[in-house]
Amino acid sequence: MAATADQLMAPAPVLSVATTLQPTRTNSSFTSAPATNSNEMDTTENQVENSKSGSPKPNALPSLKLNKLGASTAKEKRVYKIVLTGGPCGGKTTGQSRLCTFFENLGWKVFRVPETATVLLSGGVKFSDLTEKEAYKFQENLIRTMVQIENTYFELGNSSTRNCLIICDRGVMDASAYISKDKWEKMMAGNKWNPVEMRDNRYNQILHLVSAANGAEDFYSTEDHACRSEGVDLARELDYKSAAAWVGHPYFDVIDNSTNFETKMNRMIESVCQKLGIDTGDRLQATSRKLKYLVALLPADGEFPPFQDFDVVHHYLQSAGPRVQARLRKRGQKNHWSYIHTQRRPNVHGQARIEVKTQLTHRDYMNLLAQRDDAHFTIYKKRRCFLINNQYFQLDIYREPGHPRCKGLVLLETYSSLTGEALKNCMPKFLNIVKEVTGDPDYSMFNLSLKEDWSTTKKYFRPTKQGKPQATLQTQASAPLMQYHPYDENSD
Repeated sequence: MAATADQLMAPAPVLSVATTLQPTRTNSSFTSAPATNSNEMDTTENQVENSKSGSPKPNALPSLKLNKLGASTAKEKRVYKIVLTGGPCGGKTTGQSRLCTFFENLGWKVFRVPETATVLLSGGVKFSDLTEKEAYKFQENLIRTMVQIENTYFELGNSSTRNCLIICDRGVMDASAYISKDKWEKMMAGNKWNPVEMRDNRYNQILHLVSAANGAEDFYSTEDHACRSEGVDLARELDYKSAAAWVGHPYFDVIDNSTNFETKMNRMIESVCQKLGIDTGDRLQATSRKLKYLVALLPADGEFPPFQDFDVVHHYLQSAGPRVQARLRKRGQKNHWSYIHTQRRPNVHGQARIEVKTQLTHRDYMNLLAQRDDAHFTIYKKRRCFLINNQYFQLDIYREPGHPRCKGLVLLETYSSLTGEALKNCMPKFLNIVKEVTGDPDYSMFNLSLKEDWSTTKKYFRPTKQGKPQATLQTQASAPLMQYHPYDENSD
């Protein structure tokens, strides 16, 4: 039987320099960037950290052309690349249309990248007619075709004079769900592809729209799609596989069927706006919130569903004022890294908070390390990402060196619109969750990294409630107030 477009969606690997998220340039070549030698980089990083004489002042920021992942000033053009993925009948076609309409009304230019598998299958390819060798090469060429098609739109976005949203109907990692692990690894090695570039650096955000076959079975249908013939059980399996393919992306949102379809579409748009720092006012009802939990007695790896582990390093930087926080994040696997600069500025233009997220090159990252804030320890973590019960989780396991308060600390994070029993039922049962710590300043990464004792420091970051400061330590009475919002402590 011929494979459907969903079944055939081979992953298009992300290509190094050609695929890094840089609004000012897109290289259409298909060669991967050379892997960074971690020992060399760490040595250089330590040299920067140990050097104090040459550290610039807080307001002496290097003149870097940074690539915005989030909000930016009105004068800076943004190119934001998202992937819509998910199982059959999840709402990708409608979602693409809704996103297009919403952002065009904001004055953005919107490009919609077609699904490569559908394009190729419409030419008469029958997967069932191919030999094993032919099928392998077809998957490989499908990925190459997808990358080239996407790069064409990425270059158009870079040359546009307006802010630009690029919506990809599936992305390069989707195909990894429909090929054996051994063949996938062979394909990556043969083409010098790596998952950090393919998954993390190519796209700004991944939106997984859960199939109606999982939670909205009454609305599941194959009648209106020429390439769709999956039954409910197969649709559920494909939905899970397509989500698992993206586990590990730093900005991966699962839009489930816990609400009606109209609200589902609004939640999808809201998720994109949150990442971009766009204030939607009352146009979209806020439904999703960040949740954080304290975890004890970490179970053995075998207790987890399929997961991706990352090494993560955070540095807090000197800032121009007490109401601004800035930090660097290095995140990677097997000596392949992505770099993010985050600046948080609360109460800007009437918004509760605004975060500017910037994709960095290794060179820019090393330059900014010179502005490391000596009042903070560097935070080292192992980050474990996994998917269970249609919910995406991120487990941060703190590592030494660091403040003794971080020893053995494990925090679980997720975004959800669920409450009560529905939320409780989707939580991972194999974890020993001690308590919810959402909004608790004692578990803020900013506070955890402070070198000074919390009982004496004036740097402790305190939450406010409805604009009024909550009870704080007496020694902190003279410290500047900072408004706290749960999204502010997104640990990237």
